[in-house]
Amino acid sequence: MAATLTRPRPGRSRLVWRNTIAGWSFILPNFVGFALLTLAPVMALFYLAFTNWNVFGVAEWTGLANFRRMWGDASFWTALRNTLYYTVLHIPLTMAAALGLALLLNRRIRGVGFFRTAAFFPYITSIVAIAVVWNQLFSPEYGPVNAFLRAVGVHSPPGWTTSADWSMPAVVIVGTWREMGYYMLLFLAGLQTIPTQLYEAAKIDGATAWQRFRHVTIPGLRPTTFFVVVMLTIGSFKVFDLILVMTEGGPGQSTLVLSQYIYQKGFVENQFGYASAVSIVLFAICFGVTAVQFWINNRRENR
Repeated sequence: MAATLTRPRPGRSRLVWRNTIAGWSFILPNFVGFALLTLAPVMALFYLAFTNWNVFGVAEWTGLANFRRMWGDASFWTALRNTLYYTVLHIPLTMAAALGLALLLNRRIRGVGFFRTAAFFPYITSIVAIAVVWNQLFSPEYGPVNAFLRAVGVHSPPGWTTSADWSMPAVVIVGTWREMGYYMLLFLAGLQTIPTQLYEAAKIDGATAWQRFRHVTIPGLRPTTFFVVVMLTIGSFKVFDLILVMTEGGPGQSTLVLSQYIYQKGFVENQFGYASAVSIVLFAICFGVTAVQFWINNRRENR
């Protein structure tokens, strides 16, 4: 039997076309902004990395010269080491502090909403205000931190932001204090998805608090933990504003990181070609580490 062909009604076609236009009208402003302010600069970055260019001249193609220069640039390697140093300290400290806060505030206690808000508040506070306050707290002579250390018997407290050895730990402390409230909310949301029946069953079986945490809480938080690790890793490699305002990369180059080095070469020294090459290296590091994290996570899930 021959199939009957039905022609679309004109009214229906106009409705579909009208809905399509309406949908694109909502998407287009955001897409245009993304294309002009993000996609186009990123595409230009991969071209400029192979050129010698400043904003007052024409880009001159130099091939791999910027990357060869990077190989012998002592400041680049110092910035890379400092970035890894910050990342290795910042990730576990922030995760431990955020998870600890989440466990404490995942209880029905009086004023829990206030304490959650207070823990999150530093994350939305101005970086400049945070840097100024913590620089005063870390003042070697008059800061309350060293005053407390002297009171408990430390005769030679650290110089903190004025010391090449202690400036990076000071920045890590401030970064952890600022960001732990945000990641606390993520862990708190993850904790509230774990069924209470699992804790009750484990308690009936005689499991201690540590055993319940190890065998119920940690496995239940695995998706949240993976997301937190990925976000912390990317954020740690890209750290810029806190160090720029708090230490400006000093003393010397003790807190110089890759993001600040890119800013210094591009916007201070007007070497945008070389800054673009360093940016590609930073992007490759972030991409590679994140890809490894996804690979490890997928292997664990497929076991």
